[in-house]
Amino acid sequence: MQPAVTFDHVFFSYVDSLPVVEDATFSIAPGEFVGIIGPNGGGKTTLLRLAMGFLMPTSGKITIYGATTSHAQRHLGYVPQSVRFDKQFPISVSELVLQGRLSRLPWYGRYSKRDLEKAEQAIELVGLTDFKNRAFGTLSGGQAQRALIARALAGDPELLILDEPTANVDAKVEEEIYSILENLRGKITILMVTHNLRTALELVDRVLCVERTVTALQPDQVCLHFTQGLYHTLVNPPRRERS
Repeated sequence: MQPAVTFDHVFFSYVDSLPVVEDATFSIAPGEFVGIIGPNGGGKTTLLRLAMGFLMPTSGKITIYGATTSHAQRHLGYVPQSVRFDKQFPISVSELVLQGRLSRLPWYGRYSKRDLEKAEQAIELVGLTDFKNRAFGTLSGGQAQRALIARALAGDPELLILDEPTANVDAKVEEEIYSILENLRGKITILMVTHNLRTALELVDRVLCVERTVTALQPDQVCLHFTQGLYHTLVNPPRRERS
């Protein structure tokens, strides 16, 4: 089976700086839920930007479903950690989510019935049906984050990339977001940066530990003190029962 994501001896550094990513070699199978963890400044977000083609490697090769990153945009859905947005800008939740279909618009630039249906389905999936006509700027932080997830899902991505999707939300909203992602497990490939190590380990199939280099581990191989920047011996995390 062709991997969803492949990094082959990838190096990346900004101009006149030390490598941010050094000799990253790993692959992610279709349908895998992979968590990315590591210290601040370790290269996690840079790794995502490389996978999305926003940055090009200094050396090495990256492929997404066998294609170069420049030709793989239609495979991707992206959820940023936060979005800078003028709260007075008049855009509804439905209009925001429809942006996820932009790459599929025909040359005449009009949304089809299918585009509208996909946006509706994505809004329903994240539990925002009652808010679809609400101005995006009036949403709470948790609702806004769910709307951004819906926007990413509306494009029917094969690979969903999330950069700390539960940052700056309370515990209840965090649980709601993780529940959405858990329902997507096995249906699409998920690559998620997170600082919530304990909760992430309950969800993911595999973990990429990033501190310039990339180490792939099973969840039960990851020390729960990793958030302190330490690589210790195994500490078994609690696991949810999976159906």
